[in-house]
Amino acid sequence: MAKKFLDENFLLNNKTAETLYHDYAKAMPIIDYHCHLSPQEIYENKTFKNLTEAWLYGDHYKWRLMRANGAEEKYVTGGEGATDYDRFLAWAKTVPQTIGNPLYHWSHLELQRFFGVYDLINEKNAPAIWEKVNAQLTSPGYGARDLITKSNVTVVCTTDDPIDSLEYHIKLKEDTSFDVKVLPAWRPDKGLEISRATFVPWVNKLSEAAGQAIDNYDQYLSALDNRLRFFHSVDCRVSDHALDYVAYADTTKEEAAAVFAKGLNGESISLEEEKQFKTYTLIYMCKIYAELGWVMQFHINAARNNNSRMFAKLGPDTGYDAINDSPVVYGLARLLDSLEKEDALAKTILYSLNPNDNILLAVLMGNFQGGGVPGKIQFGSAWWFNDTKDGMLDQMKILANTGLLSRFVGMLTDSRSFLSYTRHEYFRRLLCNLLGEWVENGEAPDDMELLGNIVQNISYNNAKQYFDFGL
Repeated sequence: MAKKFLDENFLLNNKTAETLYHDYAKAMPIIDYHCHLSPQEIYENKTFKNLTEAWLYGDHYKWRLMRANGAEEKYVTGGEGATDYDRFLAWAKTVPQTIGNPLYHWSHLELQRFFGVYDLINEKNAPAIWEKVNAQLTSPGYGARDLITKSNVTVVCTTDDPIDSLEYHIKLKEDTSFDVKVLPAWRPDKGLEISRATFVPWVNKLSEAAGQAIDNYDQYLSALDNRLRFFHSVDCRVSDHALDYVAYADTTKEEAAAVFAKGLNGESISLEEEKQFKTYTLIYMCKIYAELGWVMQFHINAARNNNSRMFAKLGPDTGYDAINDSPVVYGLARLLDSLEKEDALAKTILYSLNPNDNILLAVLMGNFQGGGVPGKIQFGSAWWFNDTKDGMLDQMKILANTGLLSRFVGMLTDSRSFLSYTRHEYFRRLLCNLLGEWVENGEAPDDMELLGNIVQNISYNNAKQYFDFGL
């Protein structure tokens, strides 16, 4: 007999898995140490006028599938003649076609967990779902803070530019009515991309934010140091870098300074010069992360904005990114080693968008563990296009085969949606089922104390210990 779709034992295919999930994983809190939520929307407890605003605004995962299903762009990202209901209906038409994609599971889980809707989403019942969910969304208890609280979240780390005032993080820090810690994360990508047209305008804004002139490289590094320590004062304990390729070049400060001067003057920068500037500047920041006790994250091998026509029309983060295939090991190994040689390697989480890099990262990180820190270097959770059933399992299996799955800091949302916390449930169910299969196959002992402890650690406790969030 076929199992019921999305029942209480969804993804749990043996009794051990059921016990591990229901008795150990399910009730654990969530530390969302990397996401793209808006601190302003959290502070203001943003409410949503309808399900489209909560579900489809900014969700390029869904947008890609809607386009693949033939939806006109105005129903995807919005446009003249397309109401929010029209856009929801376009998604409702798409959902039945997404079987096999994690969004089929996630969409139904979100309706179940937040709104008590257990109907399968399709064009026929779309009007009823629209009315039922909207009635709840527009009632008290469904604001941004409420959705975070309902999800049992203790920490949210947003993604913040060094030029950001952190105004809403400061307000949230002072607001004793909200128990969840909402912390900034330092994302200085624009300050490394010296070859892009955005660089000089960004440097000017950095100068304003830091309150100091930036006419040369020493002043630039000083301004970065200034902002890093300001972020630290607002309880930032995490940095994040989008290394679309891992740039490394042996270089001196003088060489990096010369490249910076060219960039500031709008002169053309060669690839080698770009690598010199990026290497020295990144290492400079990484040493400060280690000094301050931060965790740094490297997100590697994304190929962004591939559709130039749609990029010109819609801008970045609209569903036109892909997996890159640039080499990883040489540059990353030298970068980490250059820090290790000076005893300045911070706790580090490594992610790659290319699943072919999984075994490379998992093995490479073993060269830099130590210092009495459990899991100092982490192989990050399955990221973005790998954030699937198979992708999560592959990441956990490779980590288990080459290192310590038991020390893994677990799942994050990497999302712009306040409804995406069901991804943690999805992850935990897969983790419990994987361990349960090992027990059923005689590959792991039937020891609930041991395995339950591992499950709870990966779900929450490891992250609580790893990050300096003051929990």
